[in-house]
Amino acid sequence: MNIIYLTHDKIDKKKWDRCIENASNGLIYAFSFYLDIMSAGWDALVMDDYEAVMPLTWNKKFGISYLYQSAFTQQGGVFGAGIFDNKLVDAFITKALDKFPFIEINLNYANQFDKATSIKCSSILHLNEPFPELKKAFRKDLVKIVNSNDQLVYTASEDIATAIDLFKENYSDRIYTPKKSYENLLQLYTLLKKQDQLFIRKVSSPETEVLALAIFLKDGKRIYYVMSATSKEGRKNNANYFLLYHVIKEFSGQKLIFDFEGSEVPSINFFFKKFGAIEQSYPFVRINRLPLWKRWLKKKHDHYKGRS
Repeated sequence: MNIIYLTHDKIDKKKWDRCIENASNGLIYAFSFYLDIMSAGWDALVMDDYEAVMPLTWNKKFGISYLYQSAFTQQGGVFGAGIFDNKLVDAFITKALDKFPFIEINLNYANQFDKATSIKCSSILHLNEPFPELKKAFRKDLVKIVNSNDQLVYTASEDIATAIDLFKENYSDRIYTPKKSYENLLQLYTLLKKQDQLFIRKVSSPETEVLALAIFLKDGKRIYYVMSATSKEGRKNNANYFLLYHVIKEFSGQKLIFDFEGSEVPSINFFFKKFGAIEQSYPFVRINRLPLWKRWLKKKHDHYKGRS
């Protein structure tokens, strides 16, 4: 296999996006427009004539070049039309290590890698069946909750900025995300809305008070549940149950996968399972081949950043 390293200016983005579009494991995070905004200046590994590719989202601090997982980007790794066995994925990772001695990234669900640091899980639901069939897999308590709140109102929304602000208000104390990442996100989501690859749904009370709001991304294969916020009153009324129930109903019968994106919090994954979701695992890779003095420097920097 012939894998070459390309700096950002050398990447043929038409060929790149064609590879992702046709890839058996293509995900929205790997398209060039997504990477350009969330990981400006990203480089790439390319096999042959874009038969398989791997985005290299990198940064440099204290003279250390390293790969990192971009904000609001769940999975990366190797994409293409082939089989991503350990041999192929290992070849890409080994090539990346020539340039980046420190790697801390997620691969994707199709990538096999024996040296993975750990395995993470997403939750997915195939939407190809009619809603009555999908509903059979829902937990009875979920259906009961939704039916008991039939006075709630499910509608579309166009306000991306408000949805992001509500998310920040609800989760900024739990998830550290730089201000710049939110600025990039607004730019990305505005672009995706213009491309008809983003939609927002909300649940309101009969008095029009917004109880829950969620942003979803969409490509030819998946709907991605990327961001949501529920008010205190919304939690009392289980508005998030109502919202997801009706999104699944709205898009049922289509050849799409609903990607809940999963969580490392067991209670959240249990919540997704109430909708009949199944787990789809993907590898997390952390490799440190820095010289000892650089390891110490990076550790000290990470400790300082964590306290700031």
